[in-house]
Amino acid sequence: MAERVQKVLSQWGIASRRKAETMILAGRVSINGHIAKLGDRVELTQDILQVDGQQVQQTHRPQLLYLLLHKPVGVVSTCDDPQKRPTVIDLLPPELSQGSGIHPVGRLDFASSGALILTNDGELTLGLTHPRYHLPKTYLVKLNRSFNRKDLICWRTGVILEQRKTLPAKVKLVKSDRTGKTLEIVLTEGRNRQIRRVAQQLGYEVIELHRVAIGSITLNIPNGSKLSPSKYRHLKKTELNFLRDSFNPQLPKLTAQPGSAVYD
Repeated sequence: MAERVQKVLSQWGIASRRKAETMILAGRVSINGHIAKLGDRVELTQDILQVDGQQVQQTHRPQLLYLLLHKPVGVVSTCDDPQKRPTVIDLLPPELSQGSGIHPVGRLDFASSGALILTNDGELTLGLTHPRYHLPKTYLVKLNRSFNRKDLICWRTGVILEQRKTLPAKVKLVKSDRTGKTLEIVLTEGRNRQIRRVAQQLGYEVIELHRVAIGSITLNIPNGSKLSPSKYRHLKKTELNFLRDSFNPQLPKLTAQPGSAVYD
């Protein structure tokens, strides 16, 4: 079945979809000898797809990877950065980062830390980032001053950002923090810098922002400890099935472990 060129390039580990679109616009991709355009479709069993003059063949498709990374502060959630800052891809060993097409699913901003999924599965990426799906994500947020109950109710019910109200959120004070500055927030949408912008609108400044979970997937590892910053692990079969179920319950369940348990 013919599929969009950028999807094929992502699935075959050539580039993330966003980077593939840039490559297409730059004229680096051709189909049957003609420069490809955004929206073009290709079927590798019938068409000749080339990138920089090199043919993409079905045998080139890399093994699908599904990783959970503990992103540290000071690293960008992209495959490359024009400002030459370290990226999440730089934290991976060459056997995972080179030629695999692996990329982050969604983002954590430069000053934030925590759980981030990386994969080269274009279908999973599209499903998890599509606006119609609302996978809950849990954050610990430290503010510059104590949070009051009125603002707590306001954040829970929704705040207007760019003329559109945010979806209801679960927001509660962390009991172990007697200063009243730390919140646990569960969001089901992912607007750009949403937590920082809502906090600012309510009159607070975010001092620390850490994502502790994506749905039921946490930074825990089998030995009972947690992933250290900059470390990663392969997703477990149950975790991957959970993600697939979150956007398409009709997908067949995985019966085999998708990767080996590598932690650093």
